[in-house]
Amino acid sequence: MLFPSVFVPGGLLADDLPPPLQHSQYLTTQFEAVPVVLILGALALYVWGVVRNNRLHPRHRWSVGKTTAFVGGLLVTAVAVFSFIGVYDNVLFWDHMVQHLLLIMVASALFAVASPLDLLFRATSGEAHRWVVRGLRSPVATFFGHPVVAFVIYAVIIPITHLTVFYNYTLAHEPVHNAEHLIFLGVGYLFWRQIFGSDPNRYRMHPGMKMLYLFLAVPIDTFVGLSLDNESHEIFAFYPSMHRTWGPSLLLDLHTGGVIMWVGGDTLMMAALIPVALEWLHMDERKARRSDQELDRFMPDPDPVPDPVPESPR
Repeated sequence: MLFPSVFVPGGLLADDLPPPLQHSQYLTTQFEAVPVVLILGALALYVWGVVRNNRLHPRHRWSVGKTTAFVGGLLVTAVAVFSFIGVYDNVLFWDHMVQHLLLIMVASALFAVASPLDLLFRATSGEAHRWVVRGLRSPVATFFGHPVVAFVIYAVIIPITHLTVFYNYTLAHEPVHNAEHLIFLGVGYLFWRQIFGSDPNRYRMHPGMKMLYLFLAVPIDTFVGLSLDNESHEIFAFYPSMHRTWGPSLLLDLHTGGVIMWVGGDTLMMAALIPVALEWLHMDERKARRSDQELDRFMPDPDPVPDPVPESPR
């Protein structure tokens, strides 16, 4: 079922609001042409890349895990946009925060694991491959591949899109809201590719630096969430203009969204530390094994134990 959203200068008309969000509405869906085409197109291109890679490099077939991660990222994106979360994203602030976390913290991380640029590099040949290599080595790719740049972009975009008038603007203009979804996926991908995946990048961080990178990112979501939770009044003019008569109050809705951003964002960020810690552990184990092999190669064999002297017969 699709509940259309009609936007006017004053906001969403009360008559066009979806019904109260109750158990029966959790199966509500909406499908718009542009997001559907983008998701299906991304899936088709990735599958083409997998088939092409396996044909060009039969001994180095593309990872099933990475393909699964990409499909998972598309599914999470679809849930965020097409399910009841997308239906109510302009009506309930807390629902909007759930949508944002799904896009920038979950779907983007899965896309980073899927390593689409690595697949593009492996799936092309001839002149197309030379263009891909040229693009991956370009100053633009080098700039956006830097961990500091990715971190700064994340640290700037998250507060701007949640604490400024830009958020209210996206509520009143659906095309801008849809573009915001793509911004979140792009910013999230730039952030998470520093942690996960194998996309070509001049900069590779040690697992210890990755953990520091994640620790430093935690206060960003905390700041945004606490700022929203500490507000004493509704700060986005769009919501009062709807004259919503059901659900939580405007202030409670704002505070709930802030807590979701704070607790949910910090939890997901801390959860990412687990695979990074395991990566560090495995790295140390591999170094220990290599050290043992080097020692075995250069250390002389110990003196053989002499045979016992046979006893003389009596």
